[in-house]
Amino acid sequence: MLRITCLIRPHRLEQVKSAIASLGITGLNVSDVRGVGNSHEKTTWFGGQEHVVALPLKSKLEVVASDDLKDAIINAIIENARTGEDGDGKIFIEKVVDAVRIRTGERGESAV
Repeated sequence: MLRITCLIRPHRLEQVKSAIASLGITGLNVSDVRGVGNSHEKTTWFGGQEHVVALPLKSKLEVVASDDLKDAIINAIIENARTGEDGDGKIFIEKVVDAVRIRTGERGESAV
């Protein structure tokens, strides 16, 4: 099993969620987060003054799925999150050793 975590632009979230759901994945977590990666800080005008947006808002999406879905999930994220501009986001892939469904005690992929 793998946990795939992506940080994307908030306005691309619905597109990415729909693409992942079309792969048959029903479980995911979404969080609103703030942070900066390699992109330069952007400035915006508000109230007649220029302000630096030091930690822009991003959507963090996490999916745990079987290893054989890895490439399909990554491609779905890239195809639906990419704008071609700085700040499109990142994808992280981690190995999941085990999972336990608390209600039933199921373990492994059946718990996901």
